[in-house]
Amino acid sequence: MPINREPFQKRAGSRLSVFQAEEKALLRPLPSVPYEISRWIMGRRVQKNGHVVWEKNFYSAPYAQIGQGVDLRLTAQVLEIYRNHERLTSHLLFGEHVVNEYRTNDADQPQGEKYREWDSVRIRAWATRVGPNMVTVVNRIFEAVPVEEQGFDAALAALRLSRRYSSERVERACQIALEGRIRSPRYAHLRPIPGDRTRQGTHPQDSSLRTHRT
Repeated sequence: MPINREPFQKRAGSRLSVFQAEEKALLRPLPSVPYEISRWIMGRRVQKNGHVVWEKNFYSAPYAQIGQGVDLRLTAQVLEIYRNHERLTSHLLFGEHVVNEYRTNDADQPQGEKYREWDSVRIRAWATRVGPNMVTVVNRIFEAVPVEEQGFDAALAALRLSRRYSSERVERACQIALEGRIRSPRYAHLRPIPGDRTRQGTHPQDSSLRTHRT
């Protein structure tokens, strides 16, 4: 603009010459990514399946953070997971009406056998000790999730019924559930059955109805 070229009245040069000589070199380029408004959600816990929950969906964090508290930074499209001001991982957010879905980054998953106390081999071995119907229940739980680790909690919840009830009763519960409309029964489908003697068609004195005392 012409005004920037006009000489100063009390010093040498002009606005333009001062800019070129002193200020231009200090300028920095604009950010390559447009500024995004974000908000922070503090103090979320990484669950045993290696994910944090946000708006009823699950987003993976590095497996080493299981059980730790993390913070979430949210923009219109992205969820970022932080711990102690360090960004650990990021995900595209699910849509507004999507629930009970998983976003899992491969880099967040464990490498090798040292992951956690439970793994799929040990879980399936426990199911085998209960019986073939429980094996089917556990296998279908694993088939229903994209990553086996995401099925650990559901499989263990079903298996822990065998700590309260006899294997025969739990097997019968699994059989009844598998004969129903739910392809992948979970704890909620099995839990009411062991105590429902009428539905099982067994006599109250049947030894299979006796719970284990631990």
